[in-house]
Amino acid sequence: MSKQVTARSLALEILEAVLDQGAYANLALHKALQKTSLSPADKALVTELVYGTLTRKITLEWHLSFFVEDRDKLDSPIYPVLLMTLYQMLYLEKIPNRAAIHQAVELVKKRLHPAASGYVNAILRKIESQGLQDPAKIKRLNKRLSILYSLPVWLVRDLLEEYGNERGEALMESLLWKNRASLRVQDLAEKDRLKELLEARDSEISPCGLVKDQGQFAASQAFQEGQVTIQDESSQLVAPTLALEGWERVLDACSAPGGKTTHIATYLDQGQVTALDLYDHKLALIEENAHRLGLADRIQTKRLDAREVHKAFPKGSFDKILVDAPCSGIGLLRRKPDIRYRKSREDLDQLQEIQLQILDSVCQTLQEGGIITYSTCTIFSKENQQVIQKFLEGHPDFEQVPLVHPKTEMMVDGCLLITPELFGTDGFFISQLRKKS
Repeated sequence: MSKQVTARSLALEILEAVLDQGAYANLALHKALQKTSLSPADKALVTELVYGTLTRKITLEWHLSFFVEDRDKLDSPIYPVLLMTLYQMLYLEKIPNRAAIHQAVELVKKRLHPAASGYVNAILRKIESQGLQDPAKIKRLNKRLSILYSLPVWLVRDLLEEYGNERGEALMESLLWKNRASLRVQDLAEKDRLKELLEARDSEISPCGLVKDQGQFAASQAFQEGQVTIQDESSQLVAPTLALEGWERVLDACSAPGGKTTHIATYLDQGQVTALDLYDHKLALIEENAHRLGLADRIQTKRLDAREVHKAFPKGSFDKILVDAPCSGIGLLRRKPDIRYRKSREDLDQLQEIQLQILDSVCQTLQEGGIITYSTCTIFSKENQQVIQKFLEGHPDFEQVPLVHPKTEMMVDGCLLITPELFGTDGFFISQLRKKS
């Protein structure tokens, strides 16, 4: 990186990559931060600006629409600069407006010409002097909630339909909360020591989880030595549902990046988990995690489409199977804010078909009496309860196994449904099926 790179110029580069070129925010951010020599404080600002602007993008666009006549006529990067600067003015109290505006003008001046920077300055000064409209005054409910919580209208409508107005809005509001760091402890006997060492606290829902409001744990000695791994609390609830005794042959049908694969492996001594993914680079990531955690001897990776499992493995190959299915990822919006701009209602229909194809394939390789845990990181019944119901209708040799958890507010029809407003975690769904003997 050049010496002229600043936190804002780097954030702008990443936002342009996401908004104009379709890059994934988490990947683009990680790649950029690895290459830069910015200070930790500046790296934190880059992260805040990228995730904050993307999370609030619909709200910010609505506010800007009263000041910008036709954004499509603006030269790049004027519009993303306006979005990023308005985010700072509205939501980052520690940054004075004059500083945010000055930096915006400088960014545009370096990239374009004095007239463009003058335009940016005029728009932002006008916003500062005139103030902004109040989205709470929007009369139509779906539109109002869309602007207030920066969600596409289709998603607002579906959340209200699925959860009702009160819980639906609480859920939307929770998607704006700051995402916290969460860890899974490898050895529970070490949990208290690691909690103190990392200045973390216990997870409310996962016995092996630690959480912290913020922090970069990948650089910690505990992480490097394989004592902890980064995994959301709700995701940590999946592997224990398999009730592993240590000897089982387990299939993780959709395994990357390997958080659940390695969690499964911690329960095995003589058994083995076969981890599948479509892409070699993702399998390499699983292997890297397995080596760091000292679990490589219990994990075997294989490049395979999970819909083709029945062609690659004979009947009765596995005692237990995890299908952490491809899904819309709506439960991850706090961590991956750009998902909301990539998905549509039609995607949910297509995903349900893929989810059922995967279940139909893997179930043919399960031992009699064996179990399948089916999980997703989404909160819509179309990808969750409806998938289980349709699978059972087509497979009378299977039955649902009711799950239990002490936090009863997460229980729905014998399944775990963790919505983001309950405990501040990712949204997640976990259910279980058994092949009748």
